[in-house]
Amino acid sequence: MCIDKGRYWRLVLRSFSAFVISAFSILAYAQGNYPNRPIKLIIPFPPGGPTDIYGRIYAQSLSQVLGVPVVSENRGGAAGAIGSAEVKRGNPDGYTLLFATVSTHSLYNLLSNKPQYDAIKDFSHIAVIGEAPIVFAFNPAMPSTLREFVEQVRANPSKFAYGSSGEGTFLHYAGERLKVTLGGLPLQHIPYKGSGASLPALMGGEISMTADTLSTVINHHKSGKVRIMGIAANKRFPIAPDIPTVNEALGLTDFQIMAWYAIMAPAGLPDAILQKLAVANDKALSDPTLLERTSALSIQATPGITGAQATQFVRQDIERLSPVIKSLNFKLD
Repeated sequence: MCIDKGRYWRLVLRSFSAFVISAFSILAYAQGNYPNRPIKLIIPFPPGGPTDIYGRIYAQSLSQVLGVPVVSENRGGAAGAIGSAEVKRGNPDGYTLLFATVSTHSLYNLLSNKPQYDAIKDFSHIAVIGEAPIVFAFNPAMPSTLREFVEQVRANPSKFAYGSSGEGTFLHYAGERLKVTLGGLPLQHIPYKGSGASLPALMGGEISMTADTLSTVINHHKSGKVRIMGIAANKRFPIAPDIPTVNEALGLTDFQIMAWYAIMAPAGLPDAILQKLAVANDKALSDPTLLERTSALSIQATPGITGAQATQFVRQDIERLSPVIKSLNFKLD
């Protein structure tokens, strides 16, 4: 039997076209009906800390907006890198999201010798959802103002030390940024294994100062166990109106160190889904319950930083942190 080659290839082309149209129709239907099942939000840190608490608050609000469960799952380890790398390897379908932070997406690529992911290329940046100020807290035996403390350190270069939650952490960066801003303040750094170790060391007089988040230290400040002498933000916070900003305390104009939180997905998230999540994000961040609970954590919601703006935010933050991190001459394995 003789085969009409022209007819044969026309049939093949028609079949292939039908397949492509069908595939695109299925994809469009899936995107148009997103979300229609539970969404997983990976929090790349252990349970219990401010990041975990905010992640769960956010998941509840986002679930109410989207009408499907948003289930929080902790994937702690390697300063957030394990959970972040897991999301990177996920499907870009909008059903696996990452609760990213300044540690996972600004510090990580600057500090890691062999990074498991690229903070910009390997993720779709959906939204930056909040910022929290870093504070400088002191043993009560120290001088009563930040300016007086700085003067004492300069007069006694080998006497004073500050602590952080670990070498290469964002709180370590904060202490070094203060030193650099003040012209190389001779203040020794002592790393601890988390705030659970650095704060008792501060209260016991092992160190003179520590850098930490406002929410972690505020109750100790109110009880008199430590004294916060500067908030690294551009304004005072309602839960601590007595505490001056670092700018006020030292006569600076633009000293600001803010931890931040963002929602990301694996790279390649379809624009339609990204836009749906961006719109839902801004609605979630306007929820009065969320705003009340985050205020108690000293976190300010940041609606409107979505899509390309979120990507630019992360890129600029990496550039801002880079000079101080390079000066530390420190790398993670």
